[in-house]
This record gives sequence, structure tokens and C-alpha cells, in this order.
Amino acid sequence: MIAGLALTPLDAAAILIVLAALLGYLNHRFLKLPPSVGLTIMGAVSSLIVIGLDRLLPGSTMGDDVARFLAGIDFHTTLMDGMLSFLLFAGALHVDWSQMRRGRWPILVLSTIGVLISTALVGGGFFGLARLIGLDIALIWCLVFGALISPTDPVAVSFSVSPSAGSRSG
Repeated sequence: MIAGLALTPLDAAAILIVLAALLGYLNHRFLKLPPSVGLTIMGAVSSLIVIGLDRLLPGSTMGDDVARFLAGIDFHTTLMDGMLSFLLFAGALHVDWSQMRRGRWPILVLSTIGVLISTALVGGGFFGLARLIGLDIALIWCLVFGALISPTDPVAVSFSVSPSAGSRSG
């Protein structure tokens, strides 16, 4: 970084958006990996480039500057108050609604009855396991754990059961 200039959160957000767009384009154009895999790999490569630049250029403090900036971020607030809404919105944009309509009954059953059964099984199993190893956790908290874990899979499962789940036209 240039001496005397500090990286503000707005600067960091702008840099990350531009990098994500650039790396996403490169992935789409050349690598053709699934977007999340491509961006993860390219993010790791970008990190290695920063480390490599610090090693190759002894006067570079890029790695230290990035580490100092990251240490100053409250990740809980950043994730929950800043990024989560954008991540959920982006996920909702990629839902294929014709697939959702075709699979509405399995999705409805799995997202209600399936989640209730999964909550009871996971919560009950966690309660039994906790008792077995000597932990005194109230059943209600084990059921809360089961309820938190259970809803992540019903839609994914219903799409994987559907014969045309992976095919998109266009």
C-alpha cells in the first residue's frame, strides 16, 4: 500500500466487488467451473499471489496491510448486518421457479413434515448422545439444535430426487 493511505471499509468493499466480478468473468469465460468453486479457487490463488509478492518484493507490506485490515473487522457484524442479505438475495436470484413448481409437492412435504421428523431425530439423537457422554443438556436445546440443522436440506434433496433436477434450459 502507498505510505500514508489507509484502506477504508468502502475501499475494501469496492476492491472485493471488482475482484469478484473479474474473477467470476474469468471463470465463466475460461475455466468453466461452477461459480462457487471457481471463485473459491481464484480467491485462494489471489491470496497466494499476495503472499508471493511479499516474498518477491522485500519492501512490500501488502500482506501485513491486509492482515491488519482484516484484524480490524468485526466479522459477526459484517456478516450478519452487511453481507447476509446480499448472499440470500443472490441465492434467491438463482432459483429456477419452473423447477420449484414441478417439485412443489416433494418440497412441501420435505420442508414441513420432513423438517419436523428430522428435528425430532437429530434433537433426540443429540440428547441421547449428550447423556451418553455425561453432558447435561436440556431436551429443548437439543431440539433447537435439531431445528437449526434440519431445514438446510429439504429443497436440495427434492431437486436431487427429481429426474430433471440438474437440467436447465438456456
